[in-house]
Amino acid sequence: MLVKTTPLAADAAVETLKAAIESQGLRLVSHINGQANAAKLGITVPADQILELFRPDYAVRVWKACKPAGIDIPLRIYVYEDERGVRVACRMPTEVFSPWNEPALSAIGLELDPMFRAIVDSVPES
Repeated sequence: MLVKTTPLAADAAVETLKAAIESQGLRLVSHINGQANAAKLGITVPADQILELFRPDYAVRVWKACKPAGIDIPLRIYVYEDERGVRVACRMPTEVFSPWNEPALSAIGLELDPMFRAIVDSVPES
């Protein structure tokens, strides 16, 4: 798992990541803001946001390679706050797809890994 601590506030990190997702030619499928959802219940929690991202052509390739692997897409980037500060984490695509032991999925993961690294690297590190 790739994890880095950033000096950015969580919302700024999320906006930076969203721009990087677009610049890498991927699409934001969903933005799950656990912090905002907890606030709706009157509960204050540290930053907790998930960005789900992928692209339809990659999804089709995943389904063709191994239909059950569809459970693993879209892929995720997690922005959270802990005692060390705001953190950005993701499982690299090759890591996500490796349990399937399918060469075509491994190839997709190898294509996607540099994109995910660039997305995470768009956020400055503390």
